[in-house]
Amino acid sequence: MANILVINSGSSSLKFALFDADIQCDHDEMDAVSYVFRGQFSGLGTERYEVTVETAGVTATSSPAEANDHQTAILSLLNWLEHQGALTDLVAVGHRVVHGGMHFDQATCLDEHKIALLEALTSLAPLHQPYSLAPIRALQMRLPDMPQIACFDTAFHTQQPRQARQFALPYPMYDRGFQRYGFHGLSYDYICRCLPVVIPHYDPQSRVIVAHLGNGASLCAIKAGQSVASTMGFTALEGLPMGTRSGAIDAGLVLHLIAEEGMTVEEVTALLYKESGLLGLSGISSDMKTLLRSDKPRAQQAITHYCYRIAREIGSLSAALGGVDHLVFTAGVGEHAVPVRDNVVRQCGWLGMMIDDVANQSHQTCISSPKSEVDVWIIPTDEERVIAMDCAAFIAPR
Repeated sequence: MANILVINSGSSSLKFALFDADIQCDHDEMDAVSYVFRGQFSGLGTERYEVTVETAGVTATSSPAEANDHQTAILSLLNWLEHQGALTDLVAVGHRVVHGGMHFDQATCLDEHKIALLEALTSLAPLHQPYSLAPIRALQMRLPDMPQIACFDTAFHTQQPRQARQFALPYPMYDRGFQRYGFHGLSYDYICRCLPVVIPHYDPQSRVIVAHLGNGASLCAIKAGQSVASTMGFTALEGLPMGTRSGAIDAGLVLHLIAEEGMTVEEVTALLYKESGLLGLSGISSDMKTLLRSDKPRAQQAITHYCYRIAREIGSLSAALGGVDHLVFTAGVGEHAVPVRDNVVRQCGWLGMMIDDVANQSHQTCISSPKSEVDVWIIPTDEERVIAMDCAAFIAPR
């Protein structure tokens, strides 16, 4: 038996999963890795922190001790794993790392030099990168000889054509790294691996738009399994409005806030990353479930704007693809928010999309009408499984 521990660390949560991996088999197969258990620490840094664990879909009777920060969470998790006897067969730890910059276009085994390169990218993903790296450092101290493998949200997009990655800035800046990286790549990678399994008679050359709609949100245009274009860019701030992030805005507005409103870089950063998006528009919450339950006009306006921006970007990505055959909704909002899916698909009627109301209400896998010219799907994402699969391939005997 070979166990792989996967860590997916966010600003206030730390998801973990232990997989049993068959490192002798084809690692592109979904059953190459299987869950032993999964869980998460939530509310880290707040007074409402807790930890949950699920084994075979049932909440376990034993869990790690609750923790109020990432460092304590990792140590609590390792102590619990040791008590469960799960460290004995552990062969690798895989990490979701949001930004790989220019240096990393595939999973890599970490060392001090590579960790330093990733730390230098913190300013490009301030809500994510520090929290991705904190567990790596903690594990270095506790299990110094354990291989730690970083899997990058940016890697999936590295084969995009240059015109999709460029900004219209002086050309030498592109080679210095001022380019569009795209994010949520682990989620898109998983969906790509699922498409031939989920969609009957799937054509590998299909033109697919995937809507990863969670607290962070983006869209990706995929053709023949390759990323063609993405709504996110140099940072995870661009593109769609998100839970607390603004999404795309005029760069001149940022200059105005600094030059004319007297705001500091730190204040603008807080505004765009933590005070905008659904929270800023509604003045109520960053959580879509809360907004959908609210009868306040600003809550409805925030949802309307959110759906409008998604539909508008679907049009843009359809142009990049030269048409669209499939639209896939995934992540928390995409998988669960019936009104959001309905609103978006109806706005895309000009593309030949038609929704099946009953299928959408019951969260069926295919939610498009039989008359729809574009198939519309709900496919739950699983970033942890992709990380485990990449780790298994990395450590497999050559």
